[in-house]
Amino acid sequence: MNDVTQEDVNHALEVLGLTLPVTPETLDRTKRVLLYTWNPARYANLTNNPKKYMQAYKKAEEMTKLIEAAHALLSAVLVPDDENAI
Repeated sequence: MNDVTQEDVNHALEVLGLTLPVTPETLDRTKRVLLYTWNPARYANLTNNPKKYMQAYKKAEEMTKLIEAAHALLSAVLVPDDENAI
């Protein structure tokens, strides 16, 4: 994980809407809320226009991937590993 820059961490924090310090509970709760908000299935009944639906669906898919990646990065970098502390 040495190739992770401060800029990457800042971008991940921005995606999740968090500021330092970050606890594991805050990180998990934020991920859960954002994934619920950006769940692609939630866009199924918003419009009868297939083009608008697909645009919203693709945006939600992109955001879901971005949220997952930001969570994984911050989990690896910022949250201390309890198993190594023992």
